[in-house]
Amino acid sequence: MGETYVDGDIESDDLTAVLRVLARNLGVSTAVDGGVSSIARWRDILWHCLRSNTIIGSRRNIAAHYDLSNEFFATFLDPTMTYSCGVFEQPDATMQQASLSKYARICQKLRLHPSDRVLEIGSGWGGFARYAALNVGCHVTSTTISQNQFEYSRRSLEDAGVGDRVTLLQRDYRQLEGRFDKLVSIEMIEAVGERYLPIFFNKCCELLRPDGAMLLQAITIPDHRYDHYRRSVDFIQKHVFPGGFLPCSAAIGDCLRRQTDFRMFSWEEIGPHYAKTLRRWRQAFRQNVSDVRALGFDDRFVRLWEYYLRYCEAGFAERQIGAAQLVLTKPASRLPDFIQSPLQTYPARSAV
Repeated sequence: MGETYVDGDIESDDLTAVLRVLARNLGVSTAVDGGVSSIARWRDILWHCLRSNTIIGSRRNIAAHYDLSNEFFATFLDPTMTYSCGVFEQPDATMQQASLSKYARICQKLRLHPSDRVLEIGSGWGGFARYAALNVGCHVTSTTISQNQFEYSRRSLEDAGVGDRVTLLQRDYRQLEGRFDKLVSIEMIEAVGERYLPIFFNKCCELLRPDGAMLLQAITIPDHRYDHYRRSVDFIQKHVFPGGFLPCSAAIGDCLRRQTDFRMFSWEEIGPHYAKTLRRWRQAFRQNVSDVRALGFDDRFVRLWEYYLRYCEAGFAERQIGAAQLVLTKPASRLPDFIQSPLQTYPARSAV
């Protein structure tokens, strides 16, 4: 259906509603899809395998999505340029407020302190590093393998006056060295790939001090769908995120048990916030579609992104995909219990 819509062969007055119905009946839809064309299915699987997230392959895959242009992403992201699930503390919160609330919760959960040395794997456009440096005063080392994100983040960190508190790297997570007090990775794990999940968690564990802690924000697939998902290639993997892969909670737990000495300290599901985040992005994208076209993107590209944003919104709304914030602690960590030790608040100065 996605390719048919992108090609302009079908229209819908409420595409999100249609996709929600399909998501609600996913078992039937999957069975129908599975019999359409085994040749096409194996062709897609072969293509996906060729997009493996090796160190070289990861750079190519990331560039295919994140390096479309910073100006393009600015047409629908909020002023913090945050491209991950927000947390809406109030129903009428703006997208920018939801992004800042998410960053605040991360700092709170890790009990970040000015003396902490923090590693961020997956800089995005620098939103978290700016927020933590401004509001906590800690030192952040942040890495991205996107050229566009690196250049944008470098400028924005200098403009925010925190260039001396943030070290920005262009380095694959597998090539990182050092020891840190805290580690943050916000929706970067989806670019790791199933084959490299054990390596990712092992590396994160290795980069933390014995009393360290990590916050991982991840998009997840339900456990009961995982086996089918890992043996197929969906619309997002084929057309939007080459090399993308969503882990399930069981796969994450298995990696933690086999590859690390991490303890699962907490798991908070924030998936419902993602449906709202995607709806806000879609509305901004539609409102600024003339700017998208002015950047040189054609009608097919516009339809692809409209479908992608609606497809994901429907998936989160119907709980067919989830999002979670996990706090993982090392054996010597003494992170206080959230209930007995209330979360610290931060002044939330502008991270723009």
